[in-house]
Amino acid sequence: MLLRGGRLVAFSGLLFLGSAAWSQCSKPTAPTPRSNPPMLLGDMTAVVSVKELMANMIDPFADDIFDAVWWETNARGVVAHRPTTDDDWQKVRTAAVTIAEGIYLLKVPRPFAPPGDDNDSLGPNPPELSPAQIQAKLDRDPVLWNAKIEALRNVALATLKATTNQDVEALFQAGTDLDAACEACHLEYWYPGERNIVTKRSGRASFENNRRGRRP
Repeated sequence: MLLRGGRLVAFSGLLFLGSAAWSQCSKPTAPTPRSNPPMLLGDMTAVVSVKELMANMIDPFADDIFDAVWWETNARGVVAHRPTTDDDWQKVRTAAVTIAEGIYLLKVPRPFAPPGDDNDSLGPNPPELSPAQIQAKLDRDPVLWNAKIEALRNVALATLKATTNQDVEALFQAGTDLDAACEACHLEYWYPGERNIVTKRSGRASFENNRRGRRP
């Protein structure tokens, strides 16, 4: 129906356009995708050498995992030692978190030993590599260095899962795998000359298990 020269039609059209515009404005807009956050929020500077980091952080917490499940034989027969209380499980969980996070600190450039410490690398047929030799190996193949770090982190994550489920068998397996991952890294970067010796005795991990009283 037209009135006054089609003004009613024109007015209706304006109402429709206004309504459509309001509808578009009132619709929630999708959030703008955020760019990927930076890998680090700032620079990281190493405080200690690799040797000191291992001795003062990684190794002590690794022992909490190694020693979480083991067996001994005494007058009562075979006695199993395993986490039984929440505090026991929390101690292992703390170790797993510390290693899972802390092992990535090996990605931060740092010296391999403190000043003046050449490892047991002097004299004829030294059993250990010098810090300079270790650095040269890393420089030649940084991918291998990162692979060793990831292997250790994966074992720590498996340990973390075992503590969440309070799974003794999974925790024992994680401890065994951690021992093997540590030894694989040491045989590559610390004392590669012992590789044949370790192979002959079926792996240093088994040797350490027996020494600690853990099930082989």
